[in-house]
Amino acid sequence: MSSLSSLAEEQSHLSAIYGRLDELRAETRERLAETRLRAGGAVEGLFQRDVAVHRYAERLAQYDAVEQGLCFGRLDRRDGERLHIGRIGIHDTDHPLLVDWRAPAARPFYVATAITPYGVTLRRHIRTRDRTVVELDDELLDLDAATDHTLVGEAALLSALTANRTGRMRDIVETIQAEQDRVIRAEPGGVLVVQGGPGTGKTAVALHRAAYLLYTYREQLSARGVLIVGPNTTFLRYISQVLPSLAETGVMLATLGDLHPGTVARRAEPPAVAEIKGRAAMVDVLAAAVRDRQRIPAEPLEIEVDRHVLRLTAEDCEPVRRRARAADPRHNLARPVFVAGLLDVLAAQVAERIGADPFWDDPLGENDALSSPNVLDETDLADLRGDLAANASVQAAIDALWPVLTPLRLLTDLYAAAAALDSAAPLFSPAERELLRRAPGGGWSPADVPLLDEAAELLGEDDRATRAAQAREQSRRLAYAQGVLDITAGSKSYELEDDDEAAIPNIADIMEADMLAERLDEREFRSAADRAAADRDWVFGHVIVDEAQELSPMAWRLLMRRCPSRSMTVVGDLAQTGALGAPATWAEVLAPYVADRWRLAELTVSYRTPAEIMDYTERVLATADPAIVPPRPVRSSGVDPWEATGSLSDLVARVSDEIGSLGTGRLAVIVPAGLRTALAAALPALTTGASPDLEERAVLLTVAQAKGLEFDTVVVVDPAEILTGSPRGANDLYVALTRPTQRLGVFTLLAA
Repeated sequence: MSSLSSLAEEQSHLSAIYGRLDELRAETRERLAETRLRAGGAVEGLFQRDVAVHRYAERLAQYDAVEQGLCFGRLDRRDGERLHIGRIGIHDTDHPLLVDWRAPAARPFYVATAITPYGVTLRRHIRTRDRTVVELDDELLDLDAATDHTLVGEAALLSALTANRTGRMRDIVETIQAEQDRVIRAEPGGVLVVQGGPGTGKTAVALHRAAYLLYTYREQLSARGVLIVGPNTTFLRYISQVLPSLAETGVMLATLGDLHPGTVARRAEPPAVAEIKGRAAMVDVLAAAVRDRQRIPAEPLEIEVDRHVLRLTAEDCEPVRRRARAADPRHNLARPVFVAGLLDVLAAQVAERIGADPFWDDPLGENDALSSPNVLDETDLADLRGDLAANASVQAAIDALWPVLTPLRLLTDLYAAAAALDSAAPLFSPAERELLRRAPGGGWSPADVPLLDEAAELLGEDDRATRAAQAREQSRRLAYAQGVLDITAGSKSYELEDDDEAAIPNIADIMEADMLAERLDEREFRSAADRAAADRDWVFGHVIVDEAQELSPMAWRLLMRRCPSRSMTVVGDLAQTGALGAPATWAEVLAPYVADRWRLAELTVSYRTPAEIMDYTERVLATADPAIVPPRPVRSSGVDPWEATGSLSDLVARVSDEIGSLGTGRLAVIVPAGLRTALAAALPALTTGASPDLEERAVLLTVAQAKGLEFDTVVVVDPAEILTGSPRGANDLYVALTRPTQRLGVFTLLAA
């Protein structure tokens, strides 16, 4: 299929493309160097210089990222036009050398068939190694050869599917199929649910959709960015190279545990605890926990101030609390109203004691008599309130009644006290409340992060201290900037040819200290992803959620806050959920947020998983959910799954044999969570841990760690224990059995 003349022709064009890429790279590198050296002139010029530096550096990174596999296809059209398709668009002075795969003109490469050719007569897949064309695969869009299930670029697709894994997900830009392309190019508005079984390419489709949206809607999305949420850090590392290879670097990849800035959520906890924390009822629990921290004294609270004993009673505090709650529903933002009210009460008590005039209504005073029994005026009362506010005893009393709370403190205190849980969660059973109890310390779990986020909404942030710190930082920058200007002004050089000394302009001539101080703050030049990672209130232009079937109602509340526009792509497979309390339908997940205003796209073809393995897993899938139709495999491996039973030493020997026959591929041993430690000791050659390196030849994983991953060979250990060892054991076993691309083994350990 790859004639010498065709190879030579394509090599010539490929060389021209790479030659132009080298020119663009050199031009950009030169412009970057020149721009960095440019003085910039006035403030606006300096700003423009920085913007240009950022743009050129970003462009250079894109040119470097697309070096491998730059051009991978060609379309011959009926009108005689030829288009070469690649990772980015490249033009010479006259015409396009390479069309970006995301451009509308490139779409027929993925969707054209003999029945619907879109004006295309030939589709050519071009395989390259470095900068050399090594193979061509031509498809004549011939109506006589058409079938109902034609694969686009079948040879290229099967070659990619049978290639050994590397421990990192590859992009599929060369082999995107029509049903995948429809999802990738779908409009960004609203919620799009992508349901697909094992091997359908859900994750790859989601990543390519991110790249497509950023290309097509860059103006709308570049400022706010795109968030991709994955199930764990191992998964994120597995997919991390896909978007850079597609020339996109401005996407934030995160797990749920990463979405509360400043909080590290890596603590493992039992599924039953995570399920309780994920319930929608936790919204009411947290709201009650906040209200419980807005107290009034059951008994009069005595406060000693300068030898005076002041008293706060329930009758004093209740109307003050009522006014504070009405002023702002957020605890910390309502607190100043509560504090001001209590200071009024206490100041009135002090004034009554020190300002009372026993003779104020003496008739002998006549016209000089006071109009009030107190000699203190409003200025005096204001001074009293200020003194009381600064008094440590008064501060302690107010903090006891209405403390400043952070989300971390609220949750820590709630978990630590049985009484607090009893009061805030009366609808939970005593056993459920006991599951939530834990001593302070020990870190946070991913299930805590949505609760911390909810707490942040309920509490609000009293940012007066933050504003004061920012003011101090601004003063520091101003002082530094003024010092810079003083130095540059003192070191000015002068031309003395004229009678008037004309100073050569420098930074001191064109910029005041406040302008320079503003330039010293370079936060604006961070990418949207970098800024979003540090800002809990960041709103994204689009959110993509992978393994979405695992998310709890509380997790969905967090994500919906991050995307109020509801421009979302939700990717998952309900048959693969292992979460306790998982939803039965996508409508159950989305109804609270978008009612029925969401779209469903189904991926029905399994490209990764061979027919032999899909057949083997049918019984497990029927147990997990009889209503789900498995995806249709497109290929056979010729290797049936094997089963074995034996001792631990037998397992070690079997795994060793599999590694020996692996070649350059990757192997995973997937085990019940309870066996991981013991099997890690028995199989020291396998990489394991909380976040194992998938680029190692062989790894040991739990089912939860294996979600979304793929390997050439998989050995599943003790399937019966996987079935009984988790809330949705059949679903977990289905996940484990469908990870391989070539070989599957199932090993049952005999009791020692």
